[in-house]
Amino acid sequence: MSTTSAAPRLELCGITKRFPGTLANDAVDLVVQPGEIHALLGENGAGKSTLVKILYGLLQADAGCIRWQGEAVRIANPKAARDLGIAMVFQHFSLFEAMTVVENVALGLPPGEPLDDLAGRIERVARTYGLPLDPHRPVHRLSVGERQRIEIVRALLQQPKLLVMDEPTSVLTPQEVERLFQALRQLHAEGLSILYISHKLDEIRALCETATILRRGRVVARLDPRTETAASLGAAMVGRDIRPPRHRESARTGLIRLAVEGLDRPASEPGESPLQGIGFAVAGGEILGIAGVAGNGQGELLAALGGEVASPAQTIRLDGQGIGQLDVRARRARGLVYVPEERLGHGSVGDLSLTDNTLLSGLRAQALRALGFLDRRVARRYAEDVVRRFAVATTGPMAAARSLSGGNLQKFLIGRELMQAPKVVVCGQPTWGVDAGAAAAIHQALFDLADQGAALVVVSQDLDELFLIADRIAVLNGGRLSAPRPVADLDPETVGLLMGGVHGEDDDAPARAA
Repeated sequence: MSTTSAAPRLELCGITKRFPGTLANDAVDLVVQPGEIHALLGENGAGKSTLVKILYGLLQADAGCIRWQGEAVRIANPKAARDLGIAMVFQHFSLFEAMTVVENVALGLPPGEPLDDLAGRIERVARTYGLPLDPHRPVHRLSVGERQRIEIVRALLQQPKLLVMDEPTSVLTPQEVERLFQALRQLHAEGLSILYISHKLDEIRALCETATILRRGRVVARLDPRTETAASLGAAMVGRDIRPPRHRESARTGLIRLAVEGLDRPASEPGESPLQGIGFAVAGGEILGIAGVAGNGQGELLAALGGEVASPAQTIRLDGQGIGQLDVRARRARGLVYVPEERLGHGSVGDLSLTDNTLLSGLRAQALRALGFLDRRVARRYAEDVVRRFAVATTGPMAAARSLSGGNLQKFLIGRELMQAPKVVVCGQPTWGVDAGAAAAIHQALFDLADQGAALVVVSQDLDELFLIADRIAVLNGGRLSAPRPVADLDPETVGLLMGGVHGEDDDAPARAA
């Protein structure tokens, strides 16, 4: 239950921030009370990230003011934010794999405290809030959920008055989400204010008592999410009702389009799992979902299927023909497209325009060259088509890829691949960090391709997504893949347990095959 105070813990008054061609925040007002869990909602590009970066001192507002416990303040940098009592847990972890938990935590705190003393504080805080951690365990031996606990415990050791959390459950199993929520409710009961950003609207309704909604940089609603439905929250975010993706009768044709048998791959880096005897088959018209916690071989599997690493020819077959030895370009020529989970640097070149980024994968399929020369007019029209069909918020086809928000860049990359009419789609985390409206559009595009006879493999840590779109689900744990099972025969709790495997239980125990 929220406490009351003469002054709010945080007031943002008329915050305005402009970038070239974009008004990111337009006179935004936001009030967070002591002991309140406050949701900050908005579609991709609505201005949420800009606003919290201003709050944390990573950016400076062009206009407006910040009041902290009734006093006007200037937050010049993150240290100034921490000194006030503001802590932030980012969506992407900032941890060094080769270092221990206590060594990573020490990097984010003032120097001078002996590591043994700090380890004791870590254990006490972790135990108090039900976030168990071994301070002396190397980070590369931890699951994603355990790594997030490091970030939360490090923030709590600063004894903050306001904790900002950006998409904290995007990579957690259902069991880890419940444990996190228990900790947040305990912190809330103790008077800590929490500003919570998430695209998972059912979580917002279950956890938060107040929500501020941004659209195109402006506040459009302040409401109690507990009295709303996920659909009404989504409509408030995007300004219209969100049409759920069309549920289809299985379009499975019976013809196996992608078959994998006996696929082995060494781990790409410390902390990852080598692939061991991976096998599955996907028919035309079918969507196979592969669930798993990061670090269990997803990167290796995506690289092997997409053609970034070679395998024996017959371990991967497309329409009966061995393609394991073919590279990415050759596989594309045969009808297999690949959407990697890393958007910048892997799926796109940040400094290149959207038009030029279409050339990276659409050169052959979209006839973007003529007589040996690149046809930039055709490439630009293709980029414009992707932007229009997938409602990508951008200043135009000549905008640099890195200028887009993460969700809008994801929409562009998905559209760039799916509009090539592929036979097989391999996709990693298709809606990670994407708002509800964009996710529905992406899911509909996946359904449409399956209806046209394509075979799809979707690797995702979002179980809600997999249960919505997949015909069958398999679980990747410790580099081994369980037998795919129809969605009707599974439930999220069972899949979540399989995803968790034996992480964090026994260093010497082999990973259990899901």
